[in-house]
Amino acid sequence: MLDAGPRRTVGWLIAIRAIISTLLLGSAIVTQVTAPGSFAIDPFFFLIGLTYALTICYALTLRFVDRHRWLVDLQLAVDALIVSAFIYFTGGITSYFTSLYVLPVIAASTVQFRRGGLLVATLSTVLYSGLVLAQYLAVSGLRSDPWLNASSLALPTASVARYTVALNVFGVFAVALLGGSLADRLRSAGAQLEQASTEIADLQALNQHVIDSLPSGLVTTDPAQRILTFNRSAESITGVRFHSAVGRRFDEVLQLPGPVMESIQSDLHAKGSRRHLFRYRTDDGRGDLEIGLTATHLETPRGRAGLLFTFQDVTGIKKIEHDAAIQQRLAAVGEMAAGIAHEIRNPLASMSGSIQILRQELPLSSEQEQLMDIVLRESERLNTTIRSFLAYARPQRFQIERFDVRRALNDTALLLRHSAEVLEGHDIAVDVPASEIWYEADEGQIKQIVWNLATNGLRAMPEGGRLQLSSAFEPSSEGVVLTVRDEGIGIPAHELDALFQPFHGTFAKGSGLGLAIVHRIVTDYNGEIQVSSQPGRGTTVSVRLPARAVLAS
Repeated sequence: MLDAGPRRTVGWLIAIRAIISTLLLGSAIVTQVTAPGSFAIDPFFFLIGLTYALTICYALTLRFVDRHRWLVDLQLAVDALIVSAFIYFTGGITSYFTSLYVLPVIAASTVQFRRGGLLVATLSTVLYSGLVLAQYLAVSGLRSDPWLNASSLALPTASVARYTVALNVFGVFAVALLGGSLADRLRSAGAQLEQASTEIADLQALNQHVIDSLPSGLVTTDPAQRILTFNRSAESITGVRFHSAVGRRFDEVLQLPGPVMESIQSDLHAKGSRRHLFRYRTDDGRGDLEIGLTATHLETPRGRAGLLFTFQDVTGIKKIEHDAAIQQRLAAVGEMAAGIAHEIRNPLASMSGSIQILRQELPLSSEQEQLMDIVLRESERLNTTIRSFLAYARPQRFQIERFDVRRALNDTALLLRHSAEVLEGHDIAVDVPASEIWYEADEGQIKQIVWNLATNGLRAMPEGGRLQLSSAFEPSSEGVVLTVRDEGIGIPAHELDALFQPFHGTFAKGSGLGLAIVHRIVTDYNGEIQVSSQPGRGTTVSVRLPARAVLAS
């Protein structure tokens, strides 16, 4: 059986055959020049020419070797015949070219391993024994041979001839066995090496797949903290490609602040590890990310080879934790609301009614009437605060119906224009598409969302400005987006997190519950609120409501 690449192996044999033929031709020419008549040169040249011709034929049939293996057997057999012819025409048993038999034997062992080497060795032995026998028969007169007449007197004795033949036969078979054994071992080693290489490649591929499938970013560095590996999740989180990251320092790629890097070094020195949080600014428009990172030494059998970093994008987790904290605080406030309603609202109503009766029945001076009016106004303001509190804290009753969101915005804008919140210089604009925006929800609550956001926007513009109410259909989520944009004083970045907490209002007017009520309604609808603000340039609040108003339990 041929090896895995017979065409290339046979091609090498053809090239070697051409080289040997060239060497033989050169040696024959030198011999003819230096010692004319040493051997019959004409048949010698003929055989060399024949070898060249056969080499060309072999080269032309090389592309058929894979399908027709007998072509290789034919080449090896012809090689043995040509070597026998060389030996025959150069003196037979006295020829200097007897060692050429090892060439086709080695070639057969290389191409067809031990079996091929033994077959060619057997053929070579038969041919050599036959030509020696024919040579001695010609000398004894039992057959005529014109090529051996010149050397018939120089033939060795029969015993020497038998010894020479036996020695050559032994040498040929020894080469066949040794060459075949080496070829078989080489083939076995090659197969084992190929299998081991395949297993290693599969293991490397599996390891790479495992590393790339990790949801966390995984980075390894050398002792100088230059990046060696950068998995697919690391690319996805940072937006930095593998080829751009390798070779650079880890703290440079991940934009690690100095205090965080010092903390990491301190943990590594103390042989401990903990999560480090820092902000990472992306270049692909995703904004700032909250990254949680853990570092440890990369241990190998030879010792520490560098550092191993794992990190995750915890922006969503942090948002969930923040929302959960808000919900906990809001739940606590809600539990207080019922008690406040029972403990304050009823006595407050009694006090307000009593003062009104006293005001009507008692003769009061102008100053006393003014004090009575202040008490009544403050009582009404306190009652309004309690009413807002109850609206926020009590479970809501939803009246889900299909309505046009554009109508809700236009109605709210009309009420705003005639409310006490509008000052001179205020401009309320509504930007809605020409076609209907149908949505299933409680229309009153949608109006309340817009009203509360709009009144905050108007209060943020005490010197006047443009308030824009807009709504649009969101194709990506098939939901609705409500947007309220003002040109007011803006909100500082450190106040955005507490924006929807109860009683966080910063305006003199209002109960401080308007945005908390908005947050409650939007949360009940499984919606989302996004706020972007620049101090001195205004605020934009976008409320995204899902495709269907599936109310949160």
